[in-house]
Amino acid sequence: MENRLSKIVLVTGATSGIGKATATLFAKNGYDVIITGRREDRLEELKNKLKKKYVVKVKALCFDVRKSNEVKKAMKSLDGDWANVDILINNAGLAMGLDPLHKGDINHWETMIDTNIKGLLYMTRAISPLMVKNGKGHIINICSTAGHEAYPNGNVYCATKSAVDMLTKTMRLDFIS
Repeated sequence: MENRLSKIVLVTGATSGIGKATATLFAKNGYDVIITGRREDRLEELKNKLKKKYVVKVKALCFDVRKSNEVKKAMKSLDGDWANVDILINNAGLAMGLDPLHKGDINHWETMIDTNIKGLLYMTRAISPLMVKNGKGHIINICSTAGHEAYPNGNVYCATKSAVDMLTKTMRLDFIS
């Protein structure tokens, strides 16, 4: 990647759903992509598909965004142009459980909070300093209508997605000033 002509997009949670579709769309439009997720087999399958179909560079990183040490290690492994992420797509997220709060599974709560909020924060903290230093870059945080509208038994999930919405708004203020 000596002569960098393409922008680099990093997509978290790229092994399925919105993340996979997002990585595919960026590759289709000529962007080099870094795909991340917890399922190595799915990452490798997507990597091979994108490279073959769209003739772009693809790097797959298998780690869990809930674990700060894994995020730091994965981001430190990016060398050369790969370290210059132009667009960060904070997509990794999930919903678990459909119980009223007084019956909720605390393990579900912790998984959602750790993934949907802390994972987004860890990734943003790892990538944004270089963007600020370079004076350019974009961070897109995938939210949900659940961050704006509550629904029965969606208590903790709705709260985490509301946090994503507020973090997005405050990041915009922090990075502009």
